[in-house]
Amino acid sequence: MHKHLPQGKSLSHPLRPVLVHFQTGLFLLSLLLDLINLIWLPSKALLRGSFYTMAFALGMAVAAVVTGLVDWLNTRDGGPARRAGIYHVLLNLAVVLIFAVNLSLRYGMLEQAELPLPLLILSLVGVVLLMVSDYLSATMFDADSSAVRHQRRSLSAFERTISVSAQGSPDGFVAIADAASLGEGETLRAVIDGCVAAIVRLDGQLYAFQDFCTHRYGPLSEGAFHNGQVMCPWHRSCFDVRTGRVTQGPASVNLNVYEVEERNGTIYARVHRRQPLRAREVGS
Repeated sequence: MHKHLPQGKSLSHPLRPVLVHFQTGLFLLSLLLDLINLIWLPSKALLRGSFYTMAFALGMAVAAVVTGLVDWLNTRDGGPARRAGIYHVLLNLAVVLIFAVNLSLRYGMLEQAELPLPLLILSLVGVVLLMVSDYLSATMFDADSSAVRHQRRSLSAFERTISVSAQGSPDGFVAIADAASLGEGETLRAVIDGCVAAIVRLDGQLYAFQDFCTHRYGPLSEGAFHNGQVMCPWHRSCFDVRTGRVTQGPASVNLNVYEVEERNGTIYARVHRRQPLRAREVGS
């Protein structure tokens, strides 16, 4: 429960990306104001604007570091995200330190019209380190760009969600869609009595599992598929589509999997409600 706020679970949306975008934009704005002051218009108003913008950005950066540490602690031990995350966290801490020192030095200069060049250089170094950190974060948690390009499909399969009900079905199975409409490697999303499921065809077989990743609720129907696994498009968590088992973090809770079959050219599925097991509760 203590992790839910920094992870953004209570908001049903990851919190860290919002903080990162704010801090990056504000630090860049502060640097831009400094450059305008240096090149074009020396002004106390510009330097004060840069100071307060940097202060706000620093607050966002500290919050981003906290949420980033929580994310990092939830990555799998020994995994690539855990190893790369060490450098990412160190870079973020360096950025916070650089801008904290920068801000403290500027505090006594608010009545000046011109900024000393060393402080401008300090801001530039901090922004460059921030860009490197953001790039490293993207390589850690986003799906590999090659995998994403390989898995680009027409979004027509899930532009609309298929909503059905199994009420009145003697065996619990409900018709979802025409089997011919789901090609190899394609997905569709169905809401069956309030349960959101993703259905995919891999190697000619149909598989059904809960659509939302157990880490941050990323839409798995929009993920990448390889070797019988689905990769979440948000943070690279991987699951076995047959068993729902976590095969790569940061997710630590397995997916619910559902029964699905093809009858007379129609896809049928049956869902059941249960709590998914945590990954450590399932044998490897």
